[in-house]
Parts: sequence; C-alpha cells; structure tokens
Amino acid sequence: MFLIVGYLIILGAAIGTYAVHGSLAALWMPTEYVAIVGLAIGSFISSNSMKHIKETIGALPSLFKGSKYNKALYVDLLAMLFETLSKVRKEGLMSIEGDVENPEGSPVFSKYPNLLKDHHVMEFITDYLRMMVGGNLNALEIENLMDVEIETHHHETEAPAHNVARVADGLPAFGIVVAVMGVVNVMGSVGEPPPVLGKMIGGALVGTFLGILISYGFVAPVASQLEQKASEASRIYLVIKAVLLASMSGYAPQVAVEFGRKVLLSSDRPSFIELESELKSRKGK
Repeated sequence: MFLIVGYLIILGAAIGTYAVHGSLAALWMPTEYVAIVGLAIGSFISSNSMKHIKETIGALPSLFKGSKYNKALYVDLLAMLFETLSKVRKEGLMSIEGDVENPEGSPVFSKYPNLLKDHHVMEFITDYLRMMVGGNLNALEIENLMDVEIETHHHETEAPAHNVARVADGLPAFGIVVAVMGVVNVMGSVGEPPPVLGKMIGGALVGTFLGILISYGFVAPVASQLEQKASEASRIYLVIKAVLLASMSGYAPQVAVEFGRKVLLSSDRPSFIELESELKSRKGK
C-alpha cells in the first residue's frame, strides 16, 4: 500500500512539476521506454539463475501485504514455547517427543495455527527440540548451529532484495545507453532544421531522465522493502534461539521466554505485564 502511495508522490513531484513549465508530450518516447525496460529485464535474467529469478518474482507479491510478524504473532510464539518448556520441566524431555515428531497432531502446537502453518519456523523449533531430547549436544554447540542456520536463512531471504537492487543500480547506465543511441541518431540527421534537431536531442535526453527516475523512484524502493521484509522474517528465529538456549542453560520457562521477549523490537514487543497476563489466561486451555 505504501509503495503505491510513494509511487504516486514520485510521479506527482517529477511529472507534475515538469508539466508546469513544459509539455508532457515531450516525455512520450515509447521506444525509449521499451529499450530501458528491455535492458533491465535482460540484465536481470542474464545475471541470475532460474532459482533466483523464481524467488525474486515470488517475493514481489509480499510488497502489497502487511507484515505477519506483529505483536500478536510473537505473543503466540512466546506462549507456545512457554507451554512446551513447562511440559518439559514437569514431565521431562521425552514427554515432547510426540509433539516434535508430529507437530500437526500435537496438543500443544495445534493451539497455534498461525505458527503451525509456517513450515520453516516450525521446522526450526522442532529440529532443536529434537536435539534437546537427544541430549547429544550442549548449549554452545547448539548455539553455533543455530547461528549458522539463521545466517543461511537470512542470506536466502535477502537474495531477492539484492537482485532487485542490482537492477536499480544498472538502470541509470541503461538510460545513458539509450540517450547515446538517441544522440547517434541525431548526428545522422544534422542536416535537419533546428526545430527537428531540438526535438530529437530532447528525446535522446529523455532516456537519461527515465533511467534515473525508474531506478531511484521505482525499483530501488522495491529492493528496500524486500530487504526490510527479509530482516523481519529473520527476527522470529532469534527469538526462538534466545528462549531455547535460556532453557538449556537451566532457566525456568517464565524466565526463558523473557529472554526471547527482549530480542523483539519495541514496536512488536509485548510488555512484561502483557506477556504475563497472556500466559496466565492461556494456562490450562
């Protein structure tokens, strides 16, 4: 939504202010539009594998959706981890073996459908709970393994942002390429009357204008938003890491979830009282 609003402001500022002093018809150079967009698409395709192309295209619809990583989701996450760790504390690690092996059928995990449908998050949780049940790794070894996995996940989710950013970086140069092609065309028509030459030179310069405008006004904001969404998607794993490591270090479930709460950004973080109230209200449900 904000992307569209931003685009409208950019168009209003760039095109609207120009229209006050000049004719918008001078900017209508369809062949240059086609050339610049074609160069950008060709560059994108030639510099990425099919896997990265699909990932980038698949990430674009998320720009028009609100973030699912909000306070309500994190409260659910902390409550689910609290309930799981409380079960471990009361009944032992082996008591959650069935939950870990079959999350969909788990009486604990099934209470949190918004988390359960996130395959990557649930896999992260169950994998490390499984390691805790196995008891073969200590907290330091698991922390190192978590760090590697989180870094890999962040690298994967940031790939679409980097791909789009590279296109944005190349667009001003493609605008210059189109402008130079226009100048070459002008040089071949030096015998034309000055009004005709002036129109041709102006048309050539439109290529530079378009390249810069499309780059910084339209494509770069997409890369920025994709990068922000990648960062949001990685935060939840840091919360899970903090809670599970605190539990492995011997802290009670109530204290362990507090470790996770502190990892959250202030805009998504429930207060201590809010979280405590939620945990009490859900107890026994």
